[in-house]
Amino acid sequence: MKVLQILSLIWRSGADIYLDETDNRVAIKDQKLIPIEVMKAAEQNFQAIDEWFKSWKNASSEKITIMKMIHQFCGWQPNDKIEQWFCAEEDSLMLFIDWTIVLAENGWKDPYDDYRQYENDESNKLAKELYINAVTYAKKGAGK
Repeated sequence: MKVLQILSLIWRSGADIYLDETDNRVAIKDQKLIPIEVMKAAEQNFQAIDEWFKSWKNASSEKITIMKMIHQFCGWQPNDKIEQWFCAEEDSLMLFIDWTIVLAENGWKDPYDDYRQYENDESNKLAKELYINAVTYAKKGAGK
C-alpha cells in the first residue's frame, strides 16, 4: 500500500495522523477509529510515512495550500475553507483542474503518488496563481 493511500484511509476513518511540531514525530489522534488492517499497514510503512511528513516540514505556504487542495479534492481531509472557495470561485476550481491536467501530462496518473515529482515550470506557474487566488479569497472573507 502506498503512503498516501494509508494516510488517506487514516484520515477518512476520522482519526488524524500528523507530524507533531513539539517533538518532530508522527502522532495519531483517535487511533481507535483506525481499522486494524490500516493500522498494520501504517506500522509496516512507518519509515516511509515519517519521511513523507518530514518532506513537508519546510515547504512553502504555497506548497502546503496546494497539498490541502489535493487532500480536500480527493476527500481525504475535508477543508471547509477550500470547499467554500472552490464553490464560490469557479475560475479557481477550473484553474485547479488545469493544474492537475498539467501534472497528468507529466505522468501523474495516481492521486496516491506524491504529485511533487511531476511538477514543472508550467504547473508551478499555475500553482502560484492558485495560491494567490486562495489568499485573495481568504482576505476577502476575513473582512466580512
